[in-house]
Amino acid sequence: MSPFTEKEIEYLRGQPLGRLATVGADGSPHIVPVGFRLDPEAETIQIGGHGLSSSKKWRDLHTNPRTAFAVDDLASVDPWTPRGIEVRGRAELHDTGGDQLFGPGWDSAWFSIAPRRIISWGIEGHAFSSAGRRSARTVTEP
Repeated sequence: MSPFTEKEIEYLRGQPLGRLATVGADGSPHIVPVGFRLDPEAETIQIGGHGLSSSKKWRDLHTNPRTAFAVDDLASVDPWTPRGIEVRGRAELHDTGGDQLFGPGWDSAWFSIAPRRIISWGIEGHAFSSAGRRSARTVTEP
């Protein structure tokens, strides 16, 4: 069973870009935009990239696999209608297979994020309604 609700899955599948936060070896935060996809069962976020295996985020995740990933947008600016989701978890790094998952030209390195904490707003309903207000939950490990 997916840790994401059906509406969260629909939202994430409709978004092309997210932000990945890592922590460097010296403790400094690092955040970068990344493309992503949900795995077919929608249990993890999968991230690949061009030159991923030589990137700071890859080095950071080797040192400390704890990460946060966020996707957000404005459904409307009038009225102001923010929505988004934050996923906190641990990255599982893979040295091969990224080019098959993401396509030709992508690095063979890739990683997945298994959610341990999910925070969403404006996904289940309008962000300022009782249904759409910030929802936070801890995901138990399988």
